[in-house]
Amino acid sequence: MILNIYKPTGSTSFAVVKKIREITNEKVGHSGTLDPFAEGVLVLGTGKDTKKLTKITNDDKSYLATIQLGATTDTLDIESKIIKKKEIPILNKNVIENVLKSFLGESAQTPPMYSAKKINGKKLYDLARKNISVKRTPTNITIKNIELLEFKCPFIRFSVTCTKGTYIRVLGNDIAEKLGTVGYLVRLIRIRVGEHLIQDSKTIENFRDSWKSFEY
Repeated sequence: MILNIYKPTGSTSFAVVKKIREITNEKVGHSGTLDPFAEGVLVLGTGKDTKKLTKITNDDKSYLATIQLGATTDTLDIESKIIKKKEIPILNKNVIENVLKSFLGESAQTPPMYSAKKINGKKLYDLARKNISVKRTPTNITIKNIELLEFKCPFIRFSVTCTKGTYIRVLGNDIAEKLGTVGYLVRLIRIRVGEHLIQDSKTIENFRDSWKSFEY
């Protein structure tokens, strides 16, 4: 069974996997995690259908993101303390839209230290927590669509569709730097993974109730 579960903010993806495993009493896998502060579509597979997750992992993903300009954190999101502040230049929608459009297409993105990516068998965030920084090989990504939704200084809200392996936290930071300041994500919602849409997502509670009905 392939499941489209809505991961709430504040919960890890692995916590969601564990709860679905407890409900179904089956093996459960995921097609790509979401950071704890993020929310939205988390595609899971149960039992034999976990084999289908490999293909889904490679699907394009769409997000709604909000950047706060003028400050940044070491994790590039709200999960850690502010480590740097910088004045925000005078901006308008046209300037921001042009900067966003400059990220369209293929590029190389360096994974952040605070990520689950492994180097020599060790997760980067485990090294980062020990104040150890290692060289990371840039990953080729493609931004297929990016649009400004709202600008109300110091916040920029935008939508983006991208390929596998794109870190929206890094994109947010790069956008802020190109605007002449610094920034970090204060909200991130994954609204699509391939054909799996957010409007079709079930909360864990909804799934638990429907599973009980299914069992009967």
